[in-house]
Amino acid sequence: MNKTLIRNILLSFACAALVGTVGYYIFLPPLHLQSEAFYISLSVLIAAFVIPFVFLQAAARGEEIFVRNDGKTRRRVKPNSKPKLTALPLLLIAVPILVLIVGTVISSTVFNARSYANIISVEEAVFEEDMPETDSVTNIALMDSATASVIGNRTLGSLANVVSQYGISGNYSQINYARSPRKVAHLEYLDFFKWANNRSAGVPGYVMVDPVKNSAEYRSFKKPMRYVESGYFSDDLMRKLRFEYPTKIFGSCYFEVDEEENPYYIVSCMRPQILMFGASDVEEVIIFNPCDGSSEIMPVEETPAWVDCVYPGELACKKYDWHGCLSGGFLNSIIGNVGCKATTEDFGYIVIEDDVWYFTGVTSITADESNIGFIISNARTGEYKFYSVVGAEEYSAMGAAEGEVQEKAYVASFPSLVNISGEATYIMVLKDANSIVKLYALVNVENYSIVATGATQEEVMVEYKRLLVQNNVIDEEENVPPETDDTVTVTVTVTDVRIVTVDGNSRLYLTGDDGVVYRGAFDRDESLILIAVGDKVTLKVVDTDHERIKEIRDWSTAE
Repeated sequence: MNKTLIRNILLSFACAALVGTVGYYIFLPPLHLQSEAFYISLSVLIAAFVIPFVFLQAAARGEEIFVRNDGKTRRRVKPNSKPKLTALPLLLIAVPILVLIVGTVISSTVFNARSYANIISVEEAVFEEDMPETDSVTNIALMDSATASVIGNRTLGSLANVVSQYGISGNYSQINYARSPRKVAHLEYLDFFKWANNRSAGVPGYVMVDPVKNSAEYRSFKKPMRYVESGYFSDDLMRKLRFEYPTKIFGSCYFEVDEEENPYYIVSCMRPQILMFGASDVEEVIIFNPCDGSSEIMPVEETPAWVDCVYPGELACKKYDWHGCLSGGFLNSIIGNVGCKATTEDFGYIVIEDDVWYFTGVTSITADESNIGFIISNARTGEYKFYSVVGAEEYSAMGAAEGEVQEKAYVASFPSLVNISGEATYIMVLKDANSIVKLYALVNVENYSIVATGATQEEVMVEYKRLLVQNNVIDEEENVPPETDDTVTVTVTVTDVRIVTVDGNSRLYLTGDDGVVYRGAFDRDESLILIAVGDKVTLKVVDTDHERIKEIRDWSTAE
């Protein structure tokens, strides 16, 4: 081996090493034989060696040679100095790509349909047993991330010292906090210069949004976060994780807080379950502390109970689609469609006991605008349950709710499922153009022409039950609001009466001689218009979010 060849090999290796180091630092591919990104990176790395080597060798063949003949110096250039990419270099570059293509094909659903279908098992459950009747929904996140972002930004806007340096991450995580649904998002650096100026201080806090009460609160960490997605260089979260776990195939990454409000990132580690690249599923979980950079990796089945989101909702729906569409084989999923069923295009959240579950409808792929049932999937364990409840699919119900107030052009959120008076019912919120929640809506699953809307949950529940009675779905006595410890009977003399119209909805506000304001909705009880100043009335009321405002459930003239 001559010196020129050795020099060219070393220079080519140096070029490949530079490309590989820079590429790895920027793109952070996993060093795993079942990762598609690994083979793409390997192909680029080989090309970074082969292409410079070919050019260097061609240049060597074309070097100027000085020879002395008859005492005179003459210059001669070697022929064939044009670089050529022969079959061998091209083959070296193509090998990883060929492995990627072949691996993808043999791992596809075409050859492994039943293996894909058996990735999960689904328990058939009874809707009425798992979802007891309710008159108040406190375990469902009716608010989507867009609305949570609006409310969160308003909360942050009141903190001048924070908002000037930080923004709120758009990646809101759904968690279970004290057995209630919450959406959380931490602060993030707005740009490189904000990171440089505040790196030593770190990320100081996060926003917790209550999607049931439509409220938000900014909370400070006991210790600031250093490693975040908006960090740069060594402070970048994914770079820190990649250098710590170079062989892991990262999936979802959720920000969560435990019951003591300590921040963590929950990172799913994926692994294909079928041959080389097929049916990637969560195999391990990394619990990463962004304050000090410490972490722990464990099998997915050992994930502690306080963790809420391990399996992303998109993956939960995709795995059920494999199960529902491919059980009869690949050809049946394309041609016959016998027994094929799939999830609808989105999902919602519901808290059951101490876990967050995804909720979505299941429809036959040959049917239109109807569901044959629903599934819920545990976001921590990956468990599935199927409920055979036939009715309208979610988007039809959303359209029905929007049509009820079409003059206001409100947009419905993706609904969830509740049991009201024994009836499977969609519950959702209606938002205006600024993503602010304006109304609650209930839509009957079996008959989506039964639609009720209201400014509060109490209003919409009463109106919905009235419609159920009117349509002979339930008996009239079932429509009577329950007398609970929260219902109080008071007798007052009316000192002031006002009618206020907000977003087209008229409401009565009367002030009693006790100084409390009592409000009632005309769409629930038109007789409220008969109350005048000076009347002595007996009211059945419940508390609201305001200490000195009560909601009227029923009224009568005091004797």
